[in-house]
Amino acid sequence: MAEAAQVPGNLLTRAWLQRGWLARLLWPLSVLYGRLVHLRKTMYRLGWLASQRLPVPVLVVGNVVAGGAGKTPVVMAVVQHLQARGIRVGVISRGYGRRSQACLEVLPERSVEDVGDEPALIQRRTSAPVFVAARRLEAGRALLARHPKTQVLVCDDGLQHLALQRDLEIGVFDDRGVGNGFLLPAGPLREPWPRPLDLLLHTGRQPAFAGFRAKRQLASHALRADGSQVALSDLASGKPLLALAAIAQPEAFFDMLRAQGLPLAATVALPDHHDFSNFECKTSVIYTLLCTEKDAVKLWDKEPAALAVPLNFEPEAAFWTAFDQKIKPLLPLYISLKSTRHKPINAGCRARYH
Repeated sequence: MAEAAQVPGNLLTRAWLQRGWLARLLWPLSVLYGRLVHLRKTMYRLGWLASQRLPVPVLVVGNVVAGGAGKTPVVMAVVQHLQARGIRVGVISRGYGRRSQACLEVLPERSVEDVGDEPALIQRRTSAPVFVAARRLEAGRALLARHPKTQVLVCDDGLQHLALQRDLEIGVFDDRGVGNGFLLPAGPLREPWPRPLDLLLHTGRQPAFAGFRAKRQLASHALRADGSQVALSDLASGKPLLALAAIAQPEAFFDMLRAQGLPLAATVALPDHHDFSNFECKTSVIYTLLCTEKDAVKLWDKEPAALAVPLNFEPEAAFWTAFDQKIKPLLPLYISLKSTRHKPINAGCRARYH
């Protein structure tokens, strides 16, 4: 069977991979954007814009480039790594694409549309307290008020969110690297590169430059809405398989399914963070519907028979060694900083924006 549906390739996204005619046409706008980025950073560095610190260490996991690079799996891996060491960790996020702007705790009974698909997935996978707000500082304060024993906060995205001071920055890249090296909109860069990062992690198979690496592969099972499992090997000889993905790079998910030996009869690629509000697939009679975990948290209300295929993500051991060396000295340090309030960005521990 032919592909069921496919989102056309984005012209701009393709242009970001090389310095072709479109990228060069947009280059003057990227120069203007770069000057605005520099001005904004300068205002924070001089204290003209307020940057504040929370009373626990803040770890930011984010992207220098626009588009998905595997940030959410890194967040979940970091949270689970800290939890395994007995550290009480919370997660804060803006909750991209959600319909509410309120500061909310992500709870199982709360609508995914109100809190965002990625925060909902992080909470489901890790059981850590997760708060979302338009201002991450507000989310952090609310989380600490509700869960005062929290020792570390992981900020989902926000490398460029300078209103919140941080103690450790993890930059996530896929095989695109920094693309054509231009700033938005001529290229994918949100800010000039290179820039200081505490840790740099590649989630792809062919890193564009040096850094730590991670292995990504699908689990050998899929999850039903009730949490039970079904082996992927059992699906190969059943109903025709329809794979659906509303992520930044849906073809990567489809390719990984095929690599597991699953014959996909059709695929549906939708825009990243698609809300499925008008989605009517009704595949249960003809197809077995496979999707990502991120999509499943929204899709199960409409397609309860859908199967979510988890992604197993594991950074190399050297990354965790470096991570532990950087996080360990931060924990006792914050015992003496509980009363810190409204410091300018050039004061206090490791506030560093260049």
